[in-house]
Amino acid sequence: MNITSFLVYCFIVTFSPGPANIVILSTVHTYGTKKAMKYTYGATLAFGLLLMVSAMLNTLLADVIPRILIIMQITGSFYMLYLAYQICNSDVSGAKARPTASFRSGFLMQFLNPKVVLFTMTVIPGFIMPYYDTVPAVSASVLAITVIGFLAFAFWVVFGTIFKAFLQKHSRIVNVLMALFLVYAAVMIWL
Repeated sequence: MNITSFLVYCFIVTFSPGPANIVILSTVHTYGTKKAMKYTYGATLAFGLLLMVSAMLNTLLADVIPRILIIMQITGSFYMLYLAYQICNSDVSGAKARPTASFRSGFLMQFLNPKVVLFTMTVIPGFIMPYYDTVPAVSASVLAITVIGFLAFAFWVVFGTIFKAFLQKHSRIVNVLMALFLVYAAVMIWL
């Protein structure tokens, strides 16, 4: 296995703006670091769970996965566009803020996050399974990828915390930029 390609792929996908990372940044912006960390813990647990499920199902669903991925692309693109609309039109004044930044919402969102689902369904068969098929090797890989995912989520929390005052001062521009990143991610699913 080319470990460099594997790590580059994992870091680019997990650290680049996507639904979870943008929601984390928005959560820090709206609710603060503690709420964002609760969300991050839920997102990380779901990320690891999705990786485990992917590892177990890849051999069973080899013929069905391409059709599932197409459905996830369609559903995920529309969901990401919906999130972009919500972020672009969100009011961060606090008057309408809803306390949705929780462990549970972070956990559940990962199952609807097309970027994460596509990543977990491709990283295991693309980088791990061709070279390692023992339970300890696949489990170690799942754990390593989960740690990388947590680091990516935590990076977005730290970034949001450091720049919170700036983000709040320029909230309209920040919301539009985050929405545009989501639109870009939705389009990139098809390329």
